[in-house]
Amino acid sequence: MMLMLTKASFVRLNLKLCCMIQIAAGFLEPWKLMENEVVAAIGPQSSGIAHVISHVANELHVPLLSFATDPALVSLQYPYFIRTTPDDYFQMYAIADLVDHYRWREVIAIFVDDDNGRNGISVLGDALAKKRAKISYKAAFPPGAPMSNISDLLNQVNLMESRVYVLHVNPDSGLSIFALAKKIGMMTSGYVWIATDWLPSVLDSMEQVNTDTLNILQGVVALRHHTPDTDLKKSFISNLKSRKNNETAGFNSYAFYAYDSVWLAARALDTFLNEGGNISFSSDPKLQDTNSSMLHFSALRVFDGGDKFLQTILKTNFTGVSGPVQFGMDKNLIHPAYDIMNIGGFGTRRIGYWSNYSGLSVIAPEILYLKPPNASASNQHLYSVIWPGETTVTPRGWVFPNNGKPLRIAVPNRVSYLEFVGKDKNPPGVKGYCIDVFEAAIKLLPYPVPTEYILYGHGDRNPSYDDLAYQVAQNNFDAVVGDITIVTNRTRIVDFTQPYMESGLVVVVPVKEIKSSPWSFLKPFTTKMWLVTGAFFLFVGAVVWILEHRHNEEFRGPPRKQIITVCWFSFSTMFFSHRENTVSALGRLVLLIWLWVVLIINSSYTASLTSILTVQQLSSQIEGIDSLISGTQPIGIQEGSFAKKYLTDELNIAPSRIVTLKNMEAYVDALERGPRNGGVVAIVDELPYIQLFMSNTNCKFRTVGQEFTKSGWGFAFQRDSPLAVDLSTAILQLSENGELQKIHDKWLLKRDCTAQLNVEDSNKLSLSSFWGLFLICGIACFLSLVVFFVRVFCQYTRFSPEPEQVDVEIQPRPPRRNLKSTSFKDLMEFVDTKEKEIKERLRKSKRRRSQSLDEQSSSSPS
Repeated sequence: MMLMLTKASFVRLNLKLCCMIQIAAGFLEPWKLMENEVVAAIGPQSSGIAHVISHVANELHVPLLSFATDPALVSLQYPYFIRTTPDDYFQMYAIADLVDHYRWREVIAIFVDDDNGRNGISVLGDALAKKRAKISYKAAFPPGAPMSNISDLLNQVNLMESRVYVLHVNPDSGLSIFALAKKIGMMTSGYVWIATDWLPSVLDSMEQVNTDTLNILQGVVALRHHTPDTDLKKSFISNLKSRKNNETAGFNSYAFYAYDSVWLAARALDTFLNEGGNISFSSDPKLQDTNSSMLHFSALRVFDGGDKFLQTILKTNFTGVSGPVQFGMDKNLIHPAYDIMNIGGFGTRRIGYWSNYSGLSVIAPEILYLKPPNASASNQHLYSVIWPGETTVTPRGWVFPNNGKPLRIAVPNRVSYLEFVGKDKNPPGVKGYCIDVFEAAIKLLPYPVPTEYILYGHGDRNPSYDDLAYQVAQNNFDAVVGDITIVTNRTRIVDFTQPYMESGLVVVVPVKEIKSSPWSFLKPFTTKMWLVTGAFFLFVGAVVWILEHRHNEEFRGPPRKQIITVCWFSFSTMFFSHRENTVSALGRLVLLIWLWVVLIINSSYTASLTSILTVQQLSSQIEGIDSLISGTQPIGIQEGSFAKKYLTDELNIAPSRIVTLKNMEAYVDALERGPRNGGVVAIVDELPYIQLFMSNTNCKFRTVGQEFTKSGWGFAFQRDSPLAVDLSTAILQLSENGELQKIHDKWLLKRDCTAQLNVEDSNKLSLSSFWGLFLICGIACFLSLVVFFVRVFCQYTRFSPEPEQVDVEIQPRPPRRNLKSTSFKDLMEFVDTKEKEIKERLRKSKRRRSQSLDEQSSSSPS
């Protein structure tokens, strides 16, 4: 079909101009048109034909304005190819955002196996991968396939897990596929159908969609090219509908893009001529006719100004009925956008928009272009959708497959710690804590999950859990249920559920009973603590003696007696049995604080001594993982555990030091023999195993140090399996309702060996634990002494000894004591004097001074 541009548009051209629009599937017609002297070609819509014509356009330097949406038609390979519709690349990314918005992780792509179908679905796979989703199955059928083949294809995908279908087909077969899906029962609740732009194009081309078609399409979500509702667009539609003999019932987006493409070529050609462009053609010697060919290659002429005309087209910028017509650096229309349509009830409704500017939105893209771009997850919004089955509840997007195959679950065939997981003679053939947790979680799912447990391993040794994870990744199993630890190298190939048990590597060493020593009473305190405590007893006793000596008769007497009193008083406070009373305020203050310190020290001493005399002690000097790293002695690990890889790769422990142990009996034997007799100095294993091991051995072995890894046990599934997400939610429910703890107590609740044990020195109390108390007591003593000596000093400056003879008439006012002339002996005698005598002398001295002043006043002449 050929469309000539209006003569008025090219009134200045004295040449033959041919523009073509090829929409049919034929190839010879556009080829014959190219035999004319063509400066621009408009069309085709078929991606297959566009690929062929693009090669010819490249050779003849003729710009090709096409509606083909195949993402493989890129400007690098076809420089003269100009796409005047949005690329399917953007449509597939819109579908990926839609899938991510509803948190689906797998889709099934149903498409026509041609250039447009294959390349579009390939881009969809890349777009989904960026959202951590995937195409689980590509259901392709050839063009023109009979409906029986398509029906078989739909029955096949209906047996699969995913319930999200992306239908990317041609308009001629699309509605028939939906009719078959309706007949099979694939348009009911739980299914999701996403159609590409072919479906809105078909519906928009109809003057009125019949009821039968709408009934088939109930709940379908489709994408349509977004064309703004401008006055120009409304006027264009009104003018076409008002014409007589109009064969077009409706207008889809491709009609708008075709109309704008014609105007694009016309505007660009007009600009090209105004800028001095010349239309001339020349022969290409590479194009030669062959005897057997019906194509006249020699008739093809090369457009000499094709490159300049191409650049003119790409620079053209105007507003058409489809919206802004402007090309970016990649030769694609700027601002690609789609309407997201939902078919429900008696028609279709728009539930939102998608643009590469801001993603999903309920606001029109032309409004968002005026704002800063925001494609964050929190800014992605759509209106509610009526899904198949007339429900507004978002489908889960997958179901357990209807192919009758149960879930293939690998269970490690362990030879030790069978309480966690192991072989059972009774159905289902496995038992243990892990199995009960899994079964309880499965019962909480809102859908049935048939399972088949398959033991992995020969039963003579524990299997490698890394191999188990690899088997799941290779699709040999659907999941692993057991005591499998969530570690980095496994999370790279499988998905884990929420951990149902905390775990971490710990160090286990043997313990032994320590017999009481005759000197055990000295062990609660370190040597420094004993020395400082004894010094403080004497210091506080001396301070109390100084503060009480002038007031208290019990603290006076001969020097020998005073020394004995100080020592006795000091150490008797340890037992709160001191007989001497304190009468001064400062003495009582110091004694009160000291007795508080003594109370705390006594209590701590008693507790520490009790611990030393009653608890077990470690038989080795291993205090944790640091001791093992710095040593050279052998270390035991469990067979099949990830501990070996961690110790060698992460902690750089020599592999020659690692000893693999098969079961619990091997643990006991290796620890009891020790490194000198062919055993091990310690065992490194996960905490759940060690707790059970210590409980079963009557706490003969204990952990030292802290857990040096933090991880947990989970169930492993294939990557992106929705079961992993649903089971994680079920495990959280088990934890919240207490069922998880009940299962734990059923299998693992035994003797508790978690009492803290350390080497002997760790039970000793050091000065660092009490220096605060000593500091408080020392400050109180110091301040009391300062107050005491300041007071004595003040008294001493006002004190004068009594004269032997007093002559009141001639005695002058006694001068103040000269401190410089005072001997140290006099000062000590003053300090040693009782407080009562000092106060009495000061009162007498005050009265004498008063009498002397009165006499002097009366004897002075008036």
